[in-house]
Amino acid sequence: MKTPIDTARVLALAGQAGEAIMAIYRRDFQVEIKDDRSPMTEADLAAHRILVEGLTALQPGLPVLSEESAGAVPTAEQRGWQRYWLVDPLDGTREFIKRNDEFTVNIALVEDGRAVFGLIHAPALGETGWGQLGEAAGAWWQGDGEAQAIRARQAPAVPTVTISRSHASAATVAVLDALGEHQTLRAGSALKFLRLAQGEADLYPRLGPTSEWDTAAGQCLLEAAGGELLAPDGRPFRYNQRDTLLNGAFLAVADPQAGWQARLGPTFRALAGQPS
Repeated sequence: MKTPIDTARVLALAGQAGEAIMAIYRRDFQVEIKDDRSPMTEADLAAHRILVEGLTALQPGLPVLSEESAGAVPTAEQRGWQRYWLVDPLDGTREFIKRNDEFTVNIALVEDGRAVFGLIHAPALGETGWGQLGEAAGAWWQGDGEAQAIRARQAPAVPTVTISRSHASAATVAVLDALGEHQTLRAGSALKFLRLAQGEADLYPRLGPTSEWDTAAGQCLLEAAGGELLAPDGRPFRYNQRDTLLNGAFLAVADPQAGWQARLGPTFRALAGQPS
């Protein structure tokens, strides 16, 4: 990491965004539909403003790319960023609307295409996970008490697969069938990455659409905890490398030595429309 991160201040910012989200969550709110057909609420915008202003003050001059400001900067200019914040102010807006508590605030720092710091804050659940790579590498989780180090687990005989609460698809079911015996853990938003990082799940296959702000914080947290996130061809995800912010399919795993990529690769690539 090029410059040390003031983790305490980033945690505080996430907490402030979470408080703003919860104030709206506890009352009636309106839902708007964006051009991409995804929902947005005033909570998304409130958290966006807090994070953009706070991160800009934390490191002046460092760009902040938020889901709610995507498209405001020309692609050519954005592609020139070597270091920037990548933020989803309210990941899991559908879960927020359903009031099932499984939504998060995602904050990532990207350097040279790689997420090197990632934080996932779940305000309704009262928990936060964060991780960083580099000299001070590690992953941590905090609930009601003090922060504790976390580590992704070795693969058990019967893996637990975490899948989306709102987006599970027929393709995901096909991957689960190819896996064989398994257990499932449904979770909303970036909580799926957190469950992998803290040793509660083993796999997270995703064939449906996501954007870079959906995965950056979770990927860093998972990698810092010992796991990995790979494209169907086995390459790790990288950021700000293309003219689109949309991700392709991926497989997130807690135990890189378990051979999941080799075992599921042909099925996964076929479902993702890539040659085996």
